[in-house]
Amino acid sequence: MTDTPAHRAVLLLRLAGPLQSWGDRSTFNRRDTRPEPTKSGVIGLLAAAMGQDREEPLDDLNQLRLGIRVDQAGTLLRDYHTVSDYRGRPLPQAGVNAKGIQKPTSPAKHTHVTTRYYLQDAVFLAAVTGPTDLLTTLNQAVHAPMYPLALGRRSCPPTQPISLGLHHTSLEDALRETPWQATHQARERYAAQLGRRQNRGRPVYPARIDLSATLEDPAGDDVRHDVPLSFHPQARTFTTRRVRHTWLSAPTGFPRPDTTDDHLPDADAGHDPFALLGW
Repeated sequence: MTDTPAHRAVLLLRLAGPLQSWGDRSTFNRRDTRPEPTKSGVIGLLAAAMGQDREEPLDDLNQLRLGIRVDQAGTLLRDYHTVSDYRGRPLPQAGVNAKGIQKPTSPAKHTHVTTRYYLQDAVFLAAVTGPTDLLTTLNQAVHAPMYPLALGRRSCPPTQPISLGLHHTSLEDALRETPWQATHQARERYAAQLGRRQNRGRPVYPARIDLSATLEDPAGDDVRHDVPLSFHPQARTFTTRRVRHTWLSAPTGFPRPDTTDDHLPDADAGHDPFALLGW
């Protein structure tokens, strides 16, 4: 089958949950999270849904182009850990002796500190575009996954629904025309905060909202090192891709939005990066 626009589609995924963590780097005692999903994290979720083992090639999934819309930025959570031996012995080091037994730390170390970061109460709209037959299979797999799905780490299960279905349009149009996916509480906070900013004395419910988005683009001016070449436990490798950042005006989905001119945000108000946080 010829790969023409008629044979391509967009699969929309709503990535939401109590906790998410999208790391593109880590050390022995610190694991960070990016402020939005990585391509390796989204590909990993789709591979798990398909039941692919970590050793299997990812060529078919890596061909998919990714776009991420930030519907609810969430807040950063720091998870602080300490590890020690209950017998009071010094902790072992990573190196082993000639018999393959881990050597004790020198000087003796009895407590190991680790820090992990998560996004809490975040909501993202992820769009992947590629051949329709592949995305149809992925959509079915997300609805009935072979392995448990996770938002970056296995300890971060997603809420439902995940799949918002297939759309036969462009990646950017799919992200632009899908209604805002933030929680009811976040949407109401936004309406109240917008009303205060405009001195209305009541919440303001606009028809559309400007949301930040990151789109995979060969001509983009930013680089992300998050394309997985292999998830093999002993040979995890990644490469880079180019992205561009933009703002998309999306429908808010409010039942009765304010559409008259005197209820809309000022034309020169611009983008307020703190609006979704309720500041």
